[in-house]
Amino acid sequence: MHHDDAAQLAALGIEDSQFKREMGLWSNFALGFTYLSPVVGVYTMFAYALSVAGPPMSWAFVIVGVGQLLVACTFGEIVSQFPVAGGVYPWARRLWGLKYGWLTGWVYMWALIATISAVAYGAGPYISTLIGIKVNAGDTVLCALVILALATIVNFSGTKWLSRVAIFGFSAELCGCLAVGFWLLVDHREHGLGALFHHYGAGGHGSYFPAFVAGALIAMWMYYGFEACGDVAEEVPNPSKVIPKAMRRTIYVGGASGGFIALALVLGVTNYRAVISGAEPDPITTTLTQAFGSVGMKVILAVVLISYASCVLSLQAAASRLIYSYSRDKMMIGHNTLAKFWEKHHIPPYALGLATIIPAAIIVLSLVSANAVVQLVSFAACGIYVGFQMVVLAALRGHIKGWKPSGGWSMGRWGIVVNALALAYGILAIVNMCWPRGVGFGNRWMTIVGLSVVLVVGIVYMVTNQPYQHGDQPYGDAITSNRAAEPVGQHATRSQ
Repeated sequence: MHHDDAAQLAALGIEDSQFKREMGLWSNFALGFTYLSPVVGVYTMFAYALSVAGPPMSWAFVIVGVGQLLVACTFGEIVSQFPVAGGVYPWARRLWGLKYGWLTGWVYMWALIATISAVAYGAGPYISTLIGIKVNAGDTVLCALVILALATIVNFSGTKWLSRVAIFGFSAELCGCLAVGFWLLVDHREHGLGALFHHYGAGGHGSYFPAFVAGALIAMWMYYGFEACGDVAEEVPNPSKVIPKAMRRTIYVGGASGGFIALALVLGVTNYRAVISGAEPDPITTTLTQAFGSVGMKVILAVVLISYASCVLSLQAAASRLIYSYSRDKMMIGHNTLAKFWEKHHIPPYALGLATIIPAAIIVLSLVSANAVVQLVSFAACGIYVGFQMVVLAALRGHIKGWKPSGGWSMGRWGIVVNALALAYGILAIVNMCWPRGVGFGNRWMTIVGLSVVLVVGIVYMVTNQPYQHGDQPYGDAITSNRAAEPVGQHATRSQ
């Protein structure tokens, strides 16, 4: 099987892959699940979503889950044909061309780095609650750096240890979701399912729809991570069939887990109106303490911290593979160093180091200006969605121009329909994430400003320095009908 995988890569113009294929289906799925991390997504956004939209925000998990499943299926067709490390960057490069692929990778890279910082930093309050002390800004930064360091140690240990820890994180998080959810529903349920159809004053006296759309951000924040399964494509045996399955499984299991724990928490909250009015700012801690007591609450917090650490681990692995793939194609500054490989553990050490140093610097920056960090990481989720939809758009363009997915998994004639629906969903999701809400310029516009800065800087750098011209790997080769007469790696500039 490994010989066939190597032959497939060679046919794609990659004959020197140094990764070791030590990540099976369950490990690959666990990587996607811990990156998606239903606990991190729900616990981070629950108070906000319930306060702005009330209990009906729970329905967003179903709606967004369907939308992201369409994206995952689209990605499945692409990675099945192009099982190359780095995910969205090589996919966009193969589907469209050099410039488009470079810009897609640029946006996704910075979104990943910002997300690593955000998740590591967000673990601080849970650590303080677990050990029973009130921490200051310096302590929060220290906690975040410790979590980042632990993730780095595991990632430097190689694919086998990454797989083992990902499975452990997945098991702990899934068991935690099920145990907490069932206990809340059986022993601490304050409301019936009818509560899911009443907003209890959320949204004020006007239309409820804007409030629901704002509350849906909890599901949009949670429902990504499945793409990480493809970021490590060169470390998975038989990736053309395994990775599409792992992506869909990430949506099914991760989405069901997140929706289940959110439902249990919603029905366990005693006073919705107190949350909506702001009188109860932390409904999760209040609800769990009432249901489990102080000792049980500490056990839950331990599981939450495992989930945060596992999420950082998976994010860092995905970012390092993207940086390595970018550098292997000579597409970024320092590519000669960043593309180097550590044969002992079969990892790209310098790419992994960069995926550690920049997030650490962002975390430390919070000591100077916590608001600046908030503004920087606010675009993270939206930036990842933009990276997704750049690939979805490239795939739809490819379908229209005659691309016929030729990997081990395909949707056949339904591919273009699913692709178009995925793009429509993604555009609506991005608009929702960028929509100006809150009070003050920073709160209303920080996502758009952050995304605009990354895009403008990337475009200016791309135009002035032309980094996309340095590599000699194939590009734009998905539409084989336009390339039949051209030798591999010698494609016409019209695809750029």
